[in-house]
Amino acid sequence: MQISSHSTTPLIPASTFVLPYQGSWPTVLDCLCDNFPNISRENWLGRFERKLVLDSHQTPIHHDLPYRAGLRIYYYREIVGEKIIPFQETILYQDEHILVADKPHFLPVTPTGDYVTQTLQTRLMARLNNVELQPLHRLDRHTAGLVLFSVQKKTRAVYQALFREQQISKRYEAIAPALPQLSFPHSRSTRIVPGEQFFLSQEVVGVPNSHTIIDVIEQRGEWCRYQLDPVSGKKHQLRLHMANLGAPICNDPFYPVVDNDAVDDYAKPLQLLAKALTFTDPLRGVPHHFQSEQSLSWNVI
Repeated sequence: MQISSHSTTPLIPASTFVLPYQGSWPTVLDCLCDNFPNISRENWLGRFERKLVLDSHQTPIHHDLPYRAGLRIYYYREIVGEKIIPFQETILYQDEHILVADKPHFLPVTPTGDYVTQTLQTRLMARLNNVELQPLHRLDRHTAGLVLFSVQKKTRAVYQALFREQQISKRYEAIAPALPQLSFPHSRSTRIVPGEQFFLSQEVVGVPNSHTIIDVIEQRGEWCRYQLDPVSGKKHQLRLHMANLGAPICNDPFYPVVDNDAVDDYAKPLQLLAKALTFTDPLRGVPHHFQSEQSLSWNVI
């Protein structure tokens, strides 16, 4: 669900909240204030006044609506003083079913954490006035490159199946230290699970659930530009595989160790690019091959 046309707020995806069965409050507002202690009562009142809290029928509700356990509501996140991401996305292709966007570094794909309006999905929703636009896969905020979107809900499942059935080829490029001890192409298969910190992943002993094929495109001194073909799609798979091979991707703020100072250092973008997408359109039978117009930079090493 997205904000309806009567609101002055830009189009953004809605969040869902079901009023708890345990506990009791006089009103919906009181319940929200207790369950979201980091959001002020004044902020919630402002959202109610601007019709940004709705029921399951997309009808705005009043702040003094009596609390009812199990009531499903939709609300729209707002980040006070949300930081502007000073990089612009590009639309490379669009038809009645899909859209291909070229995402810059540092821009999240969907609303998360400290970002709501400054995300690829929200920007494109507002730009195209399309409330049904949904990404079919994800890129890390620090990764640049191609993201495939579904334009309409009616045909979304057909394109989602491309990823589920591994009928789409994704190719990445990365700049990282040379690995002279390996022969290429190199295949890495490991088991990836959530890390101890919620935003990280880690490799553990066990049945592999991730697979990446790695090759060298060019070498400059002690650095290489690699081609990375992920057969699976685990969180941070490419970054983790390269780091654990001894070649962390240039300017990676997470692997092998977290560098908080580098997380938002716009002068040093992660040198990882989702370069190409290749698939056959499941509805038209037409072969598609898209390539990012961006390129990696040797100048930030």
